[in-house]
Amino acid sequence: MLHHAGCGKTQRSRFRIEQLLLFFAVLAVPVVELGAQQRPYFPEAWGQWETRAAERAGFDPEKLSAAVEFAKQHANEDSKDLAQVIAASFSREPHFSLIGPTNPRGDANGMIIRGGYIVAEWGDTDRVDMTFSVTKSYLSTVAGLALDQGLIRDVHDPVRVYVRDGTFDSSHNSKITWHHLLNQTSDWSGELWGKPDWADRPTGDDPQQWPHRQLREPGTFMKYNDVRVNLLAYALTHVFRKPLPVVLREQIMDPIGASPTWRWHGYENSWINIDGQRIQSVSGGGHWGGGMFIATRDQARFGLLFLRNGAWRDQQLVSKQWIAAAMTPTDVRRDYGYMWWLNTDKARIAAAPASSFYAAGFGGNYIFVDRDNDLVVVLRWTPQLPAVLKEILSALRDSD
Repeated sequence: MLHHAGCGKTQRSRFRIEQLLLFFAVLAVPVVELGAQQRPYFPEAWGQWETRAAERAGFDPEKLSAAVEFAKQHANEDSKDLAQVIAASFSREPHFSLIGPTNPRGDANGMIIRGGYIVAEWGDTDRVDMTFSVTKSYLSTVAGLALDQGLIRDVHDPVRVYVRDGTFDSSHNSKITWHHLLNQTSDWSGELWGKPDWADRPTGDDPQQWPHRQLREPGTFMKYNDVRVNLLAYALTHVFRKPLPVVLREQIMDPIGASPTWRWHGYENSWINIDGQRIQSVSGGGHWGGGMFIATRDQARFGLLFLRNGAWRDQQLVSKQWIAAAMTPTDVRRDYGYMWWLNTDKARIAAAPASSFYAAGFGGNYIFVDRDNDLVVVLRWTPQLPAVLKEILSALRDSD
């Protein structure tokens, strides 16, 4: 009897346990569902991107429409023949010549993304166009991948440890680190792809003195210089031992669902041999042609990746540590990080949060990222970024 009584007690205990488990399971269901609903939205592959009405996305519809109209009215009015425009802008420079491809550009266009959804879109956002120095932010990201994967041990390592072909052997150049190349404070001295470093945006009015410029200690002086940006691309190609566009496509652009239409170009003479392979070293902009040719929608996906701190759905494509480093102000130029422009102290865009950042290219090409407002704005051929952003941000309902 004791055995039977014990068995009944055990059965009752099991029944109560099962009831409790069922009760907690029921309680847990809404939590799981709520968590799923709160997961950030990411667009599907190429061309599949949901839109959201302005009001639902937290905008005043009329103000947002006015902001888009403002952007349209402030489009770049220069010639669409970019070869001509580049030559007119930089032909003062010695050794100037176009050695990379160019294409005539399209009309101004843009996108506004909030919460991952398209809230506004105008113009031909599928058109592939040059994007000039926005390319630098893609190049910086490839450097981040090299750090994340241990191909570069430390951003403060001298580059000469990794590139042993004489490019960094001089007493001056041997001090240059990856950190210096990334924040454009290296002051590397030399010639790459037929372009001397001093010939890019030379300072002073005496051309005779340009080749005899003062050498600055690496890290003490920031100079926007495409020769040295191209040097970073060259050094990273040696580290990866394969073309950087392949690295970017495999590890970033394909995972974020970008279209297959973008191209990252180098120069007609920027070919190197690594492990018996003939590889083109790409450029970090369109100063002499080349650089990234890409559609606005693909730029927006890249911006969304950074809005989400390097994550795309359940995959961390770029480490949070790298992004934090890339957005750290340079000691000698507080509005610049690792080839991203920063809004430190709201110095560059008064209407935007100080934490916002953006990629910028000649002619009015921008990828603006604002985590505080869960916002990405891409502008093409629209030069007045601060003014356009002021209109967009003032259209947010919570901005009043």
